[in-house]
Amino acid sequence: MDWSAYFLALGVIALIGAAAWLVSVFIRDVSFVDSLWSPFFLVAAVVFALSLEDLGSRGMLVLALVAIWSLRLSVYITARNWGKGEDYRYRKIRADNNPGFWFKSLYIVFLLQGLLAWIISLALLPAITGGGSIGVLDYVAVALWFVGFFFESIGDYQLARFKADPENKDRVMDRGLWRYTRHPNYFGDFCVWWSFYLFALAAGGWWAIVSPVLMSLLLLKVSGVALLEKTIAERRPKYADYAARTNAFFPGLPRKLPDTVGAAS
Repeated sequence: MDWSAYFLALGVIALIGAAAWLVSVFIRDVSFVDSLWSPFFLVAAVVFALSLEDLGSRGMLVLALVAIWSLRLSVYITARNWGKGEDYRYRKIRADNNPGFWFKSLYIVFLLQGLLAWIISLALLPAITGGGSIGVLDYVAVALWFVGFFFESIGDYQLARFKADPENKDRVMDRGLWRYTRHPNYFGDFCVWWSFYLFALAAGGWWAIVSPVLMSLLLLKVSGVALLEKTIAERRPKYADYAARTNAFFPGLPRKLPDTVGAAS
C-alpha cells in the first residue's frame, strides 16, 4: 500500500481548502464549502490513481464511481445554493466565532471539512490501489452503490421539484422516496460509502472500516439527520406528524397513525 499517496492527498486537499478560504474572505460567504465536500474525495481518488503505473480494473471502476457520485452531488448543491447567500448554519457559526471569523473559518470550516474528507477517503486507497481481480464482493459493492446513488440522486431531485412549487411552501415533503424515509439522500450516501468499503475489503483493506463508520456517524449524529431534525420541526409545524409515521433513516413502509393524529401535509 502506497501510504505516501494518502498523505499527498491530504496536502492537495489542504491547498484547495486554503484557496477556497481566500475566496470566502473576499465574498464574505463560506457556504460554498458544501460544494467542495464531495470533490475533496474525487481529488483523493485521483491522487491515489496517479500513484500507480497501471490502474487495474477495480481501480478504474472505483475511480469512475467516485467521480459520478462526487460531481453529481457537487453540481446539485451548487445549483441549490446559488444566489441564496450564506446558509443559516454558517451564519450561526460566524456569529458564535466573531470577532475574527474571517481567519477562524480557515480551520473551523475549510480545513476541518478537508481533514474529515481525507480521513474518510481512506477506504478509497486500497479500493483503488489494492490490485487483484474483480470478484463477487466487488459485484455486491456495485449493486450497493447503485442503490445508494438511486436514493441520493432521486431523493434530491424529488425534493428540488417539491420546493420549486410555491404551493408547497411550509408543507412537509412526504412523497416519493420521502414517504419511506425522512432522509433518502443521507441513506443513499450511507450506502455509497459502505459500497466503497466493500471494494476496499475485496482488495484486502479490511482496516479501512474507519471510513464508512465515520461517514455514518456524520450522517446520523453530527451534520446530517441530527442537525437537520433539530431545526426542521421549528420551520415545519406538521413535521412531527410526518416523523411519527416515517422512518428517520432506513427505508420502511409508513406507519398508520391513530385517527387523533393529523396528516403531515
